[in-house]
Amino acid sequence: MARAFPERFDQVSQASPVKRLAALLYDSMLTVALWMVIGAIAVALNQGEAVGGPLFQSVLFILTYLFFAYFWNRSGQTLGLLAWRLRVQSVEGEHLTYSKALVRFLAAGLSLGCFGLGYLWMFVDRNRLSWHDRLSGSCVVQLPKADKKAAKR
Repeated sequence: MARAFPERFDQVSQASPVKRLAALLYDSMLTVALWMVIGAIAVALNQGEAVGGPLFQSVLFILTYLFFAYFWNRSGQTLGLLAWRLRVQSVEGEHLTYSKALVRFLAAGLSLGCFGLGYLWMFVDRNRLSWHDRLSGSCVVQLPKADKKAAKR
């Protein structure tokens, strides 16, 4: 069932799908780097032997969720979102709770797992929302440019 979005939702500046995909690319590179560090630690703990299996995959999955959930809950911005002046927030304008972040994280996997259709949906949706935005009651907004005069003070 589609979630009803509040009227003021139309008043915020929705992020463009192209910028969202660019931020996703940035965050994907960070995620791969995180996995490499975790893998190196796991290999070191395993006396130099390769590590795999469901336990290792579960650790990667949980730590990846915690990485995204922490930033979505704290500021609404991962490094990729920060670079493009984007922020993930609830449709009410609040930071995501950890439970909403979990729904968003799992639904983003579904969006990607369906050949990326959940992400491509942003290009046809009236509000530029992806499947995981709709399922988690969140959105990605464009932040205004910083006022240079205020920054100098």
